[in-house]
Amino acid sequence: MFAAATAVALVGCSESSPPPFRLNMLQMVRNDISPSHQQDIADTLEAMFGTPNKPFVLPETGLDLRKLEMAAGPVWTDERGVKHGLFRRHCVHCHGISGDGHGPTAMILNPYPRDYRNSVFKFKSTYSSDLPTTDDLHLILHNGIPSTAMPSFALLPPDEVDALVEYVRYLSMRGQMETALVGYVFDEIDPDQPLDPAHDEEQRGVIMDMLGEIVEAWNKAPDEVIVPTADDLPSRERTPDEVAASVAKGRELFYGTRANCVQCHGPTGLGDGQQTDYDIWSKATVQFINDTTALETSIQDLKKGLAKLSGEELENAKGELSSDQQELAVRQEVEASLLPPRHAIPRNLRLGMYRGGGRPLDLFRRVYQGIPGTPMPASGPASPGAQGTLTEKEIWNIVDYVRSLPFEPASRPPEAPIVNSKAIVN
Repeated sequence: MFAAATAVALVGCSESSPPPFRLNMLQMVRNDISPSHQQDIADTLEAMFGTPNKPFVLPETGLDLRKLEMAAGPVWTDERGVKHGLFRRHCVHCHGISGDGHGPTAMILNPYPRDYRNSVFKFKSTYSSDLPTTDDLHLILHNGIPSTAMPSFALLPPDEVDALVEYVRYLSMRGQMETALVGYVFDEIDPDQPLDPAHDEEQRGVIMDMLGEIVEAWNKAPDEVIVPTADDLPSRERTPDEVAASVAKGRELFYGTRANCVQCHGPTGLGDGQQTDYDIWSKATVQFINDTTALETSIQDLKKGLAKLSGEELENAKGELSSDQQELAVRQEVEASLLPPRHAIPRNLRLGMYRGGGRPLDLFRRVYQGIPGTPMPASGPASPGAQGTLTEKEIWNIVDYVRSLPFEPASRPPEAPIVNSKAIVN
């Protein structure tokens, strides 16, 4: 009895298994990646990036392993008072162990936490298709994102902020590599051929080339920062009449067909225009759900048609039905794990609260580059030297108008109506 009780107690006190990085199953199923190739991809990613408890990076990434080790792993503090496990201490409950935006609290948050894996960042200083700079990530951590659950970490010591920024870059590079490996397996690897870069020199060369492209995109980000043209910058010495003229021009553009801000932000800027669109994360979920529903309908139709078949046709149909049912079971399991899709609701510009920052420069960049991953389009050039929808001067006009919206009469709430006039004593 004592031995049995001791064994139970020891089992109860044993350490839990370390958390793994989760594969992007929506991506795996959508691209029909077999379970064996899924395991190959997971093994390759672990060889290149390590695990949540023990990160590893190849020298080619340029990532700082010391910072990653400070951010990764369980929460603890060493004898010098240096904190470790910073990502789990501050971030994982929203962003998840894998950086997929699927932490324990994600379901109750609106908007959902960012999924770092596809490296699409909404608020940054670079062109729409470019990655953020480390300064951009530092700014988000310092300021937080107003009107969301993303808080400011301005009170953290600089070395801890540096470590978290590096870990976000690490999770993003790993996610980009996962996407690249899925594409490589789908396009180039035969169903019965393993993905084994450790023993296949050709595969290893291709994968290292893919990693090089990912790293290059991160390294070039500082060269892609949008810097407003000095000649078009609004003067700090503008008179009230000059500001009013700029606001009037911005209002004209806001409601006009070129900028067409009114389509989404609504006729009074309350964000009550187009409200049925999705961001790219919810669009992927909606598409997956629709495809799963279509497969389910196809299975029902196939079942109904079996009675009309015989012989070889019947056997082939049964085989197809069995295969489709297996795929449906996998899809339904993945669908159950997804966050419900939400519409991308445009910003209420009359609140004077801007998620990407409230400085004129921040608003300029939001209009110039749009908000990547969302229906908010870019009005400036997509890259240096390209042609934009609006000139920089016109974008500054819109900035002036947007900054004036909280003070326009339409932002003043109407007086409360009299509910019971008979109760008023004259």
